[in-house]
Amino acid sequence: MSTQPAAVAPGADSGNTGPALLRIENVSKSFGANKVLESISLDIERGEFLTLLGESGSGKTTLLRLIAGFEEATEGRILLEGERIDNQPAYRRPVHTVFQSYALFPHMSVFDNAAYGLSVRGHGRDEIKTKVEMALGKVRMETFASRYPREISGGQKQRVALARALVNSPKVLLLDEPLSALDANLRVEMQHELKQLQRELGIAFIFVTHDQSEALAISDRIVLLHRGRIEQSGAPREIYARPRTVYAANFLGKSNLIRGFVTDGVANCSIFSFPLPVEDGPIALSLRPEVMMSGVIPSEPGVVRFEAEVVDEQFHGAASLLRLRCSPDCELMARVDGEAPRERVRTFAFRIADCVLLEQDEPRPQRTERP
Repeated sequence: MSTQPAAVAPGADSGNTGPALLRIENVSKSFGANKVLESISLDIERGEFLTLLGESGSGKTTLLRLIAGFEEATEGRILLEGERIDNQPAYRRPVHTVFQSYALFPHMSVFDNAAYGLSVRGHGRDEIKTKVEMALGKVRMETFASRYPREISGGQKQRVALARALVNSPKVLLLDEPLSALDANLRVEMQHELKQLQRELGIAFIFVTHDQSEALAISDRIVLLHRGRIEQSGAPREIYARPRTVYAANFLGKSNLIRGFVTDGVANCSIFSFPLPVEDGPIALSLRPEVMMSGVIPSEPGVVRFEAEVVDEQFHGAASLLRLRCSPDCELMARVDGEAPRERVRTFAFRIADCVLLEQDEPRPQRTERP
């Protein structure tokens, strides 16, 4: 078992040594006495798909609006390719935002919606035609150019909004929960298309969502925000497998949180007791449901066995999520493949190596993101 949490400090950048495309330096934002963001430092690399993940009020949309130029930072700087942009108006920044509502003009055709930004900037007709046709082709909407928003689906509207952003050749594309209005199946399909498009374009995407599964599916890197600060930053597999704090473990997927106390190198956690080579004191451990074992359990060192009653089952197709009652004050979750065990009480187990030692949560004042 790893006895160290993931080594990504709050507010740290991604660790790349090369020059970042976009650099956020010690950015804070307050609305009156309400501090929404606190000392955010973050590097976004060229061609990176970065997701700002967090619950409502975490500060993710405010950070996106600061980058776009729709809000001014209270403290700190934002630099693009080494030059400050936080002191420039939104229309001069080489970034573009795709909003949740898509913000398409209902009286304009698909072509005219995509061309709008170029038109108001006074670009020539031939240039507009070339750029719009190219952008619509990239999102596979060229055959719908003459249609109006009311005549196309939600997924197609999303593609038009992307095309309208792409015609301006942005260096960074900002996406504010653009998939949240889609139904579940279309949302999954658009996640794949969005990721594929980003790879083809090579543009840095900054994607805002509160959906953990969406963030895990499409991101190169996830920045988890909590009450205005960076809780953890890392690649999806890293941040899921090695959560740093109790909050990160609980927010990213399902996790069994096991609390206990270490005395003389032995962890005592409710019904469990096992060797743990860390300093004496209180501990919190994360144990994912999918690492729980049942049925044939290997006889090897480092495996902790326990008896539990299966009190609930949630069927998820290829797997089932079981709620286990280990004692009156201890319940755990286990994910099992195939058919759930028929025995009401049976033996389960986990490897000590699959436990992740978490940092103890520090109390933080409550902050509310501006509506």
